[in-house]
Amino acid sequence: MSVSMTIRDVPDETRDELAARAARAGQSLQEYVRGQLTALAARPSPDAFWARVDEQVRAAGTSLPAADIVAARDADRR
Repeated sequence: MSVSMTIRDVPDETRDELAARAARAGQSLQEYVRGQLTALAARPSPDAFWARVDEQVRAAGTSLPAADIVAARDADRR
């Protein structure tokens, strides 16, 4: 089931940019914004994301110091 929403006080510049993006995508502004909201809701919140990362790090039982990660990155770039 879907529900209608009204978003008030959207700056003109924001509306214009979203309308331009919608036009480039061949969509109405409503279709474009609905798709963007659906994609946003499908992503985990930052808190949920970092909780999942922390859980995976703990499950792996390993940790690398930041200096080791940077050194490995730099070595790989050479």
